[in-house]
Amino acid sequence: MTVNGGELLARALAEAGTTEVFTLHGGHLDAFLVACRRNGIRLTDTRHEATAGHAADAYARVTGTYGVCVVTSGPGFTNVYTALTNALLDRTPTIFVVGAPPMRETETNPLQGGFDQIAAATPVTKWAYRITDPARVPEIVALAIRKATTGIPGPVLLEVPIDVMFGEADENAVRFPANYTVDARPGPTASAVEAALDVLGEANNPAIVIGGGVTFSRAGEALVAFAEAVDVPVFYPGKSDGAIPASHRLAGGGLLAIGSLPALGQPTPDVVLIVGARAGMFTGGRTSLFPGARLIQIDVDASEIGRMQDVEVPILADCREALIALKTAADQHQWPDWRTWVEAATSAKHAHVHGFTDEQTQTGKAHPYFAARAIVEACPPGTTFVMDGAEAPSWGEFFTTTEQVGGVLRLGYLGCLGVGPGFAIGAHRARPESPVVLITGDGAAGFHIQEFDTMARHGIPVVTVVFNNAVWGMSIHGQEAVYGDEGIVVSELADSAYEKVAEAFGGYGERVKDVASIADAMKRAFDAGVPACINVEVDPHVVHPITTMMLGDVTSTDEIVVPYYENIPR
Repeated sequence: MTVNGGELLARALAEAGTTEVFTLHGGHLDAFLVACRRNGIRLTDTRHEATAGHAADAYARVTGTYGVCVVTSGPGFTNVYTALTNALLDRTPTIFVVGAPPMRETETNPLQGGFDQIAAATPVTKWAYRITDPARVPEIVALAIRKATTGIPGPVLLEVPIDVMFGEADENAVRFPANYTVDARPGPTASAVEAALDVLGEANNPAIVIGGGVTFSRAGEALVAFAEAVDVPVFYPGKSDGAIPASHRLAGGGLLAIGSLPALGQPTPDVVLIVGARAGMFTGGRTSLFPGARLIQIDVDASEIGRMQDVEVPILADCREALIALKTAADQHQWPDWRTWVEAATSAKHAHVHGFTDEQTQTGKAHPYFAARAIVEACPPGTTFVMDGAEAPSWGEFFTTTEQVGGVLRLGYLGCLGVGPGFAIGAHRARPESPVVLITGDGAAGFHIQEFDTMARHGIPVVTVVFNNAVWGMSIHGQEAVYGDEGIVVSELADSAYEKVAEAFGGYGERVKDVASIADAMKRAFDAGVPACINVEVDPHVVHPITTMMLGDVTSTDEIVVPYYENIPR
């Protein structure tokens, strides 16, 4: 009895526990696509391959497992390249499968061929491999899943040429692996654990800073247990919202909260336990948000430890295993009374209320800060928030909170605008009982606005809120700060009817002109039961503090001003 490569691919993914695949049709894939239904795999087809890739990425972030994206050859592959890169930089375990022309037609200038997809994918994946034999599909799928989910998590890519996808193998010759995943969790050494606790015990203002490593090691419970044992505040400036519930008394908030401490007259942390978070843009770059602090760092990747600042206690281990060991050892110690510091540190996440007291704007349009507050306050408990854009989601960041891992999804190291629709679709598939709200700028909204169709066809009632100020906000504010009015170039947009696009694709749309109308508009959007777009007119002249922070010192006379990065000494 024979079986084709597409059936084997579907069967192998199903045996591994896969129930959701994000895709866009291509003839190279048909043998697989038609096999998915009988193998219990639901297909969510998007209108652009990048969206399918972002959806798989988000599915992994919300579930803490892996996501699967399957797209066709040639332009299908090149369209998904951004999603591949985004997953690599944010270390999201994602399985990408791409089609290819028949191997026998190499160098014949075939349809959607003529270039080496594996060579192109190699720099932006953990592993890229071309399957050449249908019989080997299941064992290669298992290998791909293990590579994506163990060690440093990240994307892998499998190319399945059409003659492999449609080609047949003797079913008796096919090996279906016993283990598609392995629980590979290296633990810390006892000496490293004791050294870390010794340093922590000498702190006056300790802090725990967590990142995506906590999400993918499923370390939330262990994190909370350890934080409570030592009574130290936890900050989450990247991909780990919800690992400690936002309502927890030790939840310190994200990047803006950490950055607010000096402005509030509070000391910065003097001992920082970094758990699964990489040094970089989310920790203040080379200047660091923790100047002079003694660092303890837990990471499964030794190369990340001490990337920008010296680390006093390196711990090479899985985040969950390390936190469990730290908690066990911490229970044998007496800890200082840090209650005053905890109160001050955790209150920083509310400091923004003092910076915005006047709702009036130059144009009379909605102030984005107060619009963001009204939007978030109108969302039901348990809402998953997806943040897309630059300044627009940053306004939302002041107010979005979550009690569950993956409850807030945002841009990562790639700074990739346009991830929002895909992230929202993936988040809904991962947690269908949770309302999903996408907060986006009007610039970011234009990248994949056609995905209102995907949401409508698949019954995915995402509520998209567009902050419409008819400009690329961070871009134009940066140009004005550095060059003045004469520097404004290619950063202006039209005041477009984004809500009408949602309606045209079968959704609900509404334009809102003032903050007072937002709550009712949001209720109507949720009640519609279809994908909805609330187009909120906001003032283009209000500059978000994060833009000012990222621009740095634009008044310097002895440096070349470089927006968003360090200035260059003359």
